[in-house]
Amino acid sequence: MYRLALLLFAAAVSMPAFADEVSVAVAANFTAPMKVIAAQFEKDTGHKVLASYGATGKFYAQIRNGAPFDILLAADDATPAKLDQESATAPNTRFTYAIGKLVLWSAQAGVVDAKGDVLKTGKFDHLAVANPKLAPYGLAAVETLQKLNLLTTWQAKFVTGENIGQTYQFVASGAASLGFVAMSQVYEGNKLKSGSAWMVPSHLYSPIRQDAVVLSRGGNKPAVAAFVTFLKGDAAKAIIRSYGYGL
Repeated sequence: MYRLALLLFAAAVSMPAFADEVSVAVAANFTAPMKVIAAQFEKDTGHKVLASYGATGKFYAQIRNGAPFDILLAADDATPAKLDQESATAPNTRFTYAIGKLVLWSAQAGVVDAKGDVLKTGKFDHLAVANPKLAPYGLAAVETLQKLNLLTTWQAKFVTGENIGQTYQFVASGAASLGFVAMSQVYEGNKLKSGSAWMVPSHLYSPIRQDAVVLSRGGNKPAVAAFVTFLKGDAAKAIIRSYGYGL
């Protein structure tokens, strides 16, 4: 009985004295790495991560309307900066956690060539693109087509996703034969998981700097500070890199 009591005491003191919850609004493109990061953070700290995934533009509107998020992991740097200017954040907490990469992808092998020339031939029925007004990856896709002088040509073939997660589903399900998605959705360890893809050259679109910021309601929470520290640490960085993001 004494030994059991010691074991229970050791287990108790190994966890934080005040385990808490962290509510995080996460850009849809960062879904896969966030799930891995959250699991490791919970294991290491005992804190619980409540993650919501969606379009950065929608999260902005929800936050301004009082949504109870502690942290925003955006798909851009403009939205966190805007929230800073509007005094909706904890001061001096904004930082870049990842740099996104755009990919033209088809769920079928041989559809998208290594140079993206399929965009010039037009041998596709529908082209999935995230809403450029809500999703930075959608804006990057539009910028790419503009640089290639193809936006007007193919706009009638657009299937528009509310966010990059829905855009991916359009392509994965076959509703669109190809589409612009985040590299993190279709690559793992720099290896394409399925289908065919063209890594869009970075000079064709504005850098997708993905910033994080602590929101006003999370400013005084130790669990929030712990999550930010973890996200900036080596373990999280290794996970982020493994999904094809730059740092």
